[in-house]
Order: sequence, then C-alpha cells, then structure tokens
Amino acid sequence: MAVKTLQDLLNEGVEGRGVLVRSDLNVPLDENGQITDPGRIIASVPTLRALVEAGAKVVVTAHLGRPKGEPDPKFSLAPVAVKLAELLGRNVQLAGDVVGYDALSRSEGLTDGDVLLLENVRFDPRETSKDEAERAKLAAALVELVGDDGAFVSDGFGVVHRKQASVYDVAQLLPHYAGTLVAAEVEVLAKLTEDSERPYAVVLGGSKVSDKLAVIEVLAPKVDTLVIGGGMCFTFLAAQGLSVGSSLLQEEMIDTCKGLLERYADVIHLPRDIVVADKFAADADSKVVPANEIPDGWLGLDIGPESVDRFAVLLTEAKTVFWNGPMGVFEFDNFAAGTRGVAEAIVTATGKGAFTVVGGGDSAAAVRALGLPDDGFSHISTGGGASLEYLEGKELPGIAVLED
Repeated sequence: MAVKTLQDLLNEGVEGRGVLVRSDLNVPLDENGQITDPGRIIASVPTLRALVEAGAKVVVTAHLGRPKGEPDPKFSLAPVAVKLAELLGRNVQLAGDVVGYDALSRSEGLTDGDVLLLENVRFDPRETSKDEAERAKLAAALVELVGDDGAFVSDGFGVVHRKQASVYDVAQLLPHYAGTLVAAEVEVLAKLTEDSERPYAVVLGGSKVSDKLAVIEVLAPKVDTLVIGGGMCFTFLAAQGLSVGSSLLQEEMIDTCKGLLERYADVIHLPRDIVVADKFAADADSKVVPANEIPDGWLGLDIGPESVDRFAVLLTEAKTVFWNGPMGVFEFDNFAAGTRGVAEAIVTATGKGAFTVVGGGDSAAAVRALGLPDDGFSHISTGGGASLEYLEGKELPGIAVLED
C-alpha cells in the first residue's frame, strides 16, 4: 500500500501549518453522559500529540453516536473534549458547531500547538450524504478551517469503511497521510490475511450470524480453528437440529449455517454447554445446561464452563488468534464468565508468543470492562466494522483514497 504516513508529514514540516485530523472518538456514554470506555480517545492521542509537539495548528473532526443530521445535545463531543485535554495535558477547544461561525473564528485564532475539536461532524447531514456534491461542500468547508497550506491526517480507523465527507472527500482536497493508528491497524490486519503463523484460531461472537457471515466465508478455509459463541451460536445449534428455547435465533440463516457446518466440520467449534436464563436481565434465574437440552422458555446468555475449557485448549495452543465478538452478555456479571474465560485464554496465548488481535467494538469494550490488561493482547483494534470488512477483502474507501 503506497500511502504517506504521519512521519512523512512531520518530515516535511508542520510548524505553523493547519492540520485536519479525522479521529475516531466514538466512545460509549452512560445515561449521565459520562464516558464508560475511553479506549478510542486514548488510541487517538499519539498522532495528535506528535502534531502538537511539532507545532501544528490541529483541527480535529470526529463523530459520536448516530445523530440524525442535526445538533443533538446528548451526542455532543463536550465530554470527549474534556477527556482529550486531560490525556494531552493541554487545553482542547470545542467549537460550538461543525463548520459554522464559531468553528471558523476559533480556527483563525489558533496558534502553533493549539488543538480545536469541532462539534460532532454528523450534526451536519452532508457528512453521511449519498450525494457526492453535498459531501464535497462539507469537505471544502472543513478544508477552509486549516487553510491553503493545510494537510489531512486520517486516523479514525473505525470509519475508513465509510465514504463520508470527513473520511473520504477531504482527502481529495488536501495532501493526505495515514495517522499512526490507521497505519498500525492496516499493518496488523494485513498480517492476519497474508502472513499468519499456524495454528491460526478465530473466535467470533456477537448477536447475528448475518453480521459475520462474510468473514466466516473468507476465514474458514484459511484457519485451523473457528470458535463460535455469543447469540450467533444458537442459529448454528438450530442448524444441527437442536432446540434453542427462547434464545436469539435467525431462522432465515439456518440453512446457511447448515452449509457452513457441512463444509467446515473440522474447523467450526460450537459450545457444548450453555448458561441459560428465565429472562433477559442481570438478576435472572440461571443454570448451566448441555447445548442440546435448552429448556423451552429459557434463553442462552453465555457459553458454559465446559465450552470455555474446551475453547481454551484450542486457543492457548494457537500461534495466531483473531477475536471479534463477546461470548455472552458480558455486561451482566452472571453472564460474563464465557467472555472472560476466552479472553484469558487469548492472554495466555499472547504470553506464549502468539500474535493476538482483538477486533474492536464490543470485544475491546469487554477487555476493559472485565479488567483485563491491554498488553495481554498483541493489538486491540479500534474498528470493529472496518476490521471485518478488511478481512472480508473489501476495499475500504477511507484507505483507498490515501493511496498515491
């Protein structure tokens, strides 16, 4: 991939220049608007700090949540600005708009080493517009904030699979570079697809088979072990003719799962026991049952201890591991043991020299929520959807546009 990097930009010199950085600051908030997992903000800091220390006038654009193309206070980047300032050890201004009067006036007042965070870019409907002309107008307004001699650094890996104004269109208007985070993510994912040491194990969880189908199709022929847990495992169990009670089930995917089980019988590993509950709640009555004995009216919320032990044997012997998706409803303490057990097995594999990657999203959140060490994994991705699409072999617009 012939892409200029942040280091190339620093070598060219950024002192006194405006640099627009597309970061991924889409962090989860609780009902009080407090950040519950600052992982993506932490991951954005190295690129921003390098630019600040080199004397750039840094303008950061990012999104939070899914506002409907208009300002919405609950999706304001205000708490992100506070956390970012704390991590950078310097003031971070927050513009009151995306590319309006406040953003423009603040950008004109920046001095070397200053940081300006624009308000949630998805407050502007042009960011996600399918109309290229509309996106181009927003991109041009973003470029105006950094001036004619500005540069663009793409450092939001979690959005590079989107053709959006702040990800794709701005790169066509400014000299463009891959930030530290994006460059590292691409390097790691290339290793998973092109140069994987065997045995190679993949762990997939989450709720829907349909979300992971394409990556299963691509990876199953390449790996030695494919562990399936989470809500998606029940569609596979149903494909074996088992009753899954009231568990999450995609009936329209049962035949597809049958086909996958037939083709990759020696690779796919399903849970042998399940932690079931009488309702979806943290305080639900629960019990462990064999996978073929889920009672009517009960629903599976985690994989059982026998499954954890069996999967751990497979994972601790692997030389390469990719994990995307929790094994159960880890947010509830009573249904977190499966995710914890699998994660700890992957940490053990890392300690034995394996190359291990956590594929972003809920998996990364689970690592932190369960108190597991970040350095227990070779790499924790910030982009769940982008990671999966890369592994599926899809072109990522936000990466393709950086190529020279």
